Amino acid sequence: MFTGIVEELGKVKRIQRGSKSIVLTIEAAKVLEDVSLGDSIATNGVCLTVTSFTEQEFTVDVMPETMRHSSLGELKVASEVNLERALRLGDRLGGHLVSGHIDGLGTITAKKREDNATVVTIEASNDILKYIIHKGSIAIDGVSLTVANLGENSFDISLIPHTSQVTLLGKKEVGAKVNLEVDMIGKYVERMLDSKKDNNNKKSDIDMELLKDNGFLLA
Repeated sequence: MFTGIVEELGKVKRIQRGSKSIVLTIEAAKVLEDVSLGDSIATNGVCLTVTSFTEQEFTVDVMPETMRHSSLGELKVASEVNLERALRLGDRLGGHLVSGHIDGLGTITAKKREDNATVVTIEASNDILKYIIHKGSIAIDGVSLTVANLGENSFDISLIPHTSQVTLLGKKEVGAKVNLEVDMIGKYVERMLDSKKDNNNKKSDIDMELLKDNGFLLA
């Protein structure tokens, strides 16, 4: 589990390509301070497992399923990546709960300056947009951000100068692909509403009215 607060930018040092998978070796510093074999490190928002490491780099396997649903297959040697270590119990939750399990890809369609902020428009499929709400949270390339505006085929986020400087989002141009992970709470709610019957063949007590009455949905 992660928070969407990027700790540092790493750099891809080596890529070993299989037929449908890759092995990445990434140069880093901060995320290696207390690393152990088997630790999870979010890499551009994707939860990956450390299989080996030195004082300057670590290696991870990227399986075919991850290649299909993320932008990691587009990485090249010297590409920069957002890095975050897994959340520890007792840590501050500065962003929101992020699993590192990517829901799909988005495409940056516009960037514009608004005073000290950079507004980024991201186009996404309806399968992802249905979980996004105005002022809700979303992880983009592993960065926890707030949805500033929601359209029919896209949504906007606003980057403060610090986020633009310390993550890849400030550097990505129009046309670039980004990894998207929606707030998992919405998916759990949808699953409960879709489950009309439980194992006892009884109708679920959870419906839209119950959620509204208890403050989970706006009236």
